[in-house]
Amino acid sequence: MKAIKSVISVAIVAIAVLLSSTPADAQIKFGIKAGANFNSLKFNQDLLDSDNRAGFNGGVMLEFTMPLIGVGMDASVMYVHRSGKSGVSELDENGNIVSTSTSFSRNYIDIPLNLKYKLSLPGIGSLVKPFVTTGPSFAFLISKKSINEFLKNKSCDIAWNFGFGVELFSHVQVAASYGLGLTNTLETVGVVDNNETIEGKNRYWTVTAAYLF
Repeated sequence: MKAIKSVISVAIVAIAVLLSSTPADAQIKFGIKAGANFNSLKFNQDLLDSDNRAGFNGGVMLEFTMPLIGVGMDASVMYVHRSGKSGVSELDENGNIVSTSTSFSRNYIDIPLNLKYKLSLPGIGSLVKPFVTTGPSFAFLISKKSINEFLKNKSCDIAWNFGFGVELFSHVQVAASYGLGLTNTLETVGVVDNNETIEGKNRYWTVTAAYLF
């Protein structure tokens, strides 16, 4: 919990510094955004495996860009639905390997905070602008914690995103990003004989389209 609070505090301070230093003529835009996400789980032990699963997201975003240099930031508040399927391999009383699988879904309010750099192309900068992004995201669980008798979701999932995209006609943005989970998104208890905890981190791709006013 202390690590989570520290990351959130650093992000808030960084936003405050950027906003306070934003020039008066900086471009500030508000928009709506929606898309799809493709999620998998990385477990700390081989007893569990996970398939890639599709979900969806939607919400609002705020972007500001400093003039001339193309550096800025965007922040979003997104509703995110992630689905998952995990498999467990165990030995039965006869020594045979028995595999069972569990499908589950998770709903979050996700707040990604990204640094963004837009590349202005000579002659067509007003029509097409490629960009890259990176920054943390904080996803807060709004669905139930319990999945079954041995799987439990965590309340907060922190990840670091790396993304790229293109802006069209100064209003439409199409982007893709990869999220690398920094904290455990779920844990399992009592799956093995010594009651050892098995933990999992999120790995996901997100594809979105946004319209900025």
